Amino acid sequence: MPEQREKQDPGTFLSGGFRIGRLRGIDVIVHWSLILIFALIAMNIGAGALPIWHPEWSSGLRWVVAIVTALAFFGSIFLHELSHAIVAQLQGIQVPRITLFIFGGVSQLAGEPPTPKAELLIAGVGPLTSILLGFICTTVGLMLAGSPAGAETAAGLMDLIQRSGPVGTILLWLGPINVLLGIFNMIPGFPLDGGRVLRSILWWSTKDLHRATLWAARAGQGVAVILITVGTMMALGIPIPILGVGFVPGLWLALIGWFLYTAARTSYEQVIVRESLENVPVYMVMQRAVASVPPTIDIEAFVRDFVMLTDQQAFPVVEGDTLIGLIKSGDVRKVPHDEWSRVTIAEVMTPASELSTMGPSEDAIDALQELAKRDIDQIPVVDDGHVLGMIRRKDIVKWLGLRHGTGGGPLADAR
Repeated sequence: MPEQREKQDPGTFLSGGFRIGRLRGIDVIVHWSLILIFALIAMNIGAGALPIWHPEWSSGLRWVVAIVTALAFFGSIFLHELSHAIVAQLQGIQVPRITLFIFGGVSQLAGEPPTPKAELLIAGVGPLTSILLGFICTTVGLMLAGSPAGAETAAGLMDLIQRSGPVGTILLWLGPINVLLGIFNMIPGFPLDGGRVLRSILWWSTKDLHRATLWAARAGQGVAVILITVGTMMALGIPIPILGVGFVPGLWLALIGWFLYTAARTSYEQVIVRESLENVPVYMVMQRAVASVPPTIDIEAFVRDFVMLTDQQAFPVVEGDTLIGLIKSGDVRKVPHDEWSRVTIAEVMTPASELSTMGPSEDAIDALQELAKRDIDQIPVVDDGHVLGMIRRKDIVKWLGLRHGTGGGPLADAR
């Protein structure tokens, strides 16, 4: 399974999922697609491998071992991601969340690494963690097997697994898988870890993050094309040395290649967006013609005099000249229609203490990151408590379109 690290990305299919915990200030998210691959791994082990390795085991024991093995595998991926996140935090980069999904894991970093060295450390620690974990699992599994002799070959390892108990079997399966995971992630295809290591080297040698990212992204797309080609050949029945043949493994390899190709393009685009918005002040991008509402008017007057007279979706609530909250047009649905004339804006609005706000001189990229982090569409722009306007997703997209033109977008030169 590939692993990649995601930068600020407000429009990704990884937005779905549910939080299972929080560690070191990082939300741990399980994407719905993980359920599918978890079931496939458990089925492959429980119904495919274990009946061959341990025909003497009961059906119940085999399925318990299969489920525990699948859980341990995704635990390994989480540790891989957590190592990225911890090193990123040590480099001063915030990590809002880790997402586990069908193709592995994603650590969302709130920005690019500040230096090539930081990029190298953050990227390199993941594969090292997987390989180290693989050696630990294999070593302990061999100790439980009682005789490490013969483990140098695949046949010898299978013989040891067949002579092992449940714990040893789990560890001897996890060990080589984690080593392979670490090696696979070192393939120099951006945004895999190996591709990020490549980018750090190119960045160091060229002193140009843009160019380094472009070259690394193209390498990633090249690797992706190879994976898609090889996977398609396997699926069509053409045997590939080492990998073999088969429709399901071939299809899976092709899907990984497709994901990598798309991720390489998206990652390069995010760098271009970041470069385009850095040092661009919020006041250059924000919407200034923003209607504000007083907190004392009722919902009926708000709908009649504001919502129906403009396409504005969110309205700052001001008292005097000071922001005290925000109300969105959709908030009126919280109130039954027959109570609109009796409920005031102050009773429905989101208080200012719960809002994100931006200063007019802050970078637009910081606004984009905050919009993505909170999954919102607009942020009030405030100076000393006074509302100057709103910065919205569509304003940022419009500004980027004007800067890059309408004939290709940020990724036009990476295709």
